[in-house]
This record gives sequence, structure tokens and C-alpha cells, in this order.
Amino acid sequence: MNLLNPNTPLVEIFEDLFTKKQIRVFVKREDLTDQYISGNKWYKLKYNLIEAEKLGFRTLLTFGGAFSNHIHAAAAAGNKFGFKTIGVIRGEEHLPLNPTLSFAYENGMYLEYIDRTSYRKKYDQELIQKLKDKYGDFYLIPEGGSNHLAVKGCAEIISSINIKFDYICSACGTGGTLAGLILGLNKNAFALGFSVLKGGEFLNQNISSFLKYFDADDFKNWKINLDFHFGGYAKVTKELIEFCSSFSDQHNFIIEPIYTGKMFYGLFDLIKRDYFPTNSSIIAIHTGGLQGLEGLKFRKKI
Repeated sequence: MNLLNPNTPLVEIFEDLFTKKQIRVFVKREDLTDQYISGNKWYKLKYNLIEAEKLGFRTLLTFGGAFSNHIHAAAAAGNKFGFKTIGVIRGEEHLPLNPTLSFAYENGMYLEYIDRTSYRKKYDQELIQKLKDKYGDFYLIPEGGSNHLAVKGCAEIISSINIKFDYICSACGTGGTLAGLILGLNKNAFALGFSVLKGGEFLNQNISSFLKYFDADDFKNWKINLDFHFGGYAKVTKELIEFCSSFSDQHNFIIEPIYTGKMFYGLFDLIKRDYFPTNSSIIAIHTGGLQGLEGLKFRKKI
């Protein structure tokens, strides 16, 4: 199984705001990891796929919403590396399938729908056993792909950055990516996460638990900002959409408003408010997820 990390570029972006505040901002273009296994999903899935193969599993089962980047990436990874995939989808089936689920189905993923009440108990042993009774044994990847193997993978993003920097920023949905970045930093810079969910306080506990697994719970060089969720997960506003469109035109690469767009909006706002010291160098992780744009168009949100 060829899972060498892709050599994604680090590019500096320029704004009058950055010049005024004497700040440098670089973007790690992890959206270029793979056409379909995009961004942080590559690193989250990497060691899970290696572990599944090592343990002799040929079927992967995971969880996600109807427009999930993780479901999209897991289906593509299964197809690419020869695993059968099962996606347990929150909510009822709706036909025709939306772009995310249509892609997953076309890549061989079997879609199992469960109601939202049952979904909240998705890791209960009773449900897992019912799924095993139906599909046979499988390797379980959690929702969003976040577990200690995902953290191990995301830590490798740091080793691919060849400049000195003071801050690294990432959008946060489950905390796995940021935990990996913190682990990879090994206290050498500060990690700032931007929650894309309303009520994202739980991310602090998630990240602390991930770090504890690696005996890194004494790392204090990180923080989650909770101010830029724009109403909650997958919620967008006209202002945010216009920001993403303007950013993409200005810098010649696309960002989306569910994850990376919220992070960049928050980053720009903090720079305006002098959150970062003069002469700081900041790296922003583009975590991919551009397939989500098709979902927003499907739902007529953009």
C-alpha cells in the first residue's frame, strides 16, 4: 500500500492588512494532497488504513452526515486501496442522492442510514454488534476519522514545513487535526484552532484526551477560538460566502465556507485586532474539503 505523504506546497499570501500589521501569512496547501482523499483526511486515514491491512481487515465501516468530507474521503480511499466500505449515514435516505453520497456510492460504499436518535449512540456496543451481524467483521473508523492513529498522521504535516514560524492555524471539527499539529510541533510554536461548530468547548477535552494518549498532555501551546462558527456546523452567512469568494479571487485558490473559510475569516479578524505580535509568521492549514461546495450548491446555500 503506497501511502507516502504528498509533497504539498507552502505559499505566502499577501494583503495590505498583513503589511500594515507587519505579519507574514503562509498557507500549507493540504487541499492538494489527493484529488479525492483531500486535505487532512489523507493524514487521518493513512495509519488507519495501514492498521486495517495489518490486522487483516478488508472492510472499513465509518460514520458521517449526508454531506460529510470524511465519508467522501473514506469511500475514495477504500476504492483506491482495495477495501470494501460501509458508511453509516445520519438521517433518512433521500433520492436522488446528493453529490457527496452519490460519489461515495459510485466508489463502492454501501450506505446504511440510521435515525438521528440511534446515531447519537453510534459507538454503543449493541449497535456495533448489529452492524457486524449484518455486514460481517469490519475495521471501525470513527466519525470524522479522528482517533490516535489520525493524530499520528496529522502530526506529520509539521515535518513537511521547512520554515520557522510562530503560529499554526487550523479549522476544528473533532479536534483530531489540531491535536496532531500540536503533537508535531513538540512545543516549538503555538497552535490555534478555529471551531466550526457552535458550542465547541468540548474540543478542548477531545484534544486533551488525544494528547494524553501520546503522553503529551503537558503541552500548553494551543488554544481553541470559539468565535467564528457563524451559527454552527455547516451554517453559512452572506458575509462569510462573500469573504470566501473574495479570498479565492485575490489569492487564486479556492476555500470553502464550512471549514477553511471560517478559519481564514477568524485569522484575518484576529490580525486586525492585533492578536498576534508584530513580526509574527503564521501558517494556515488549508484542510481541503472542497467537495463540500457541491453540497452547498445542492442545498442552494450558495
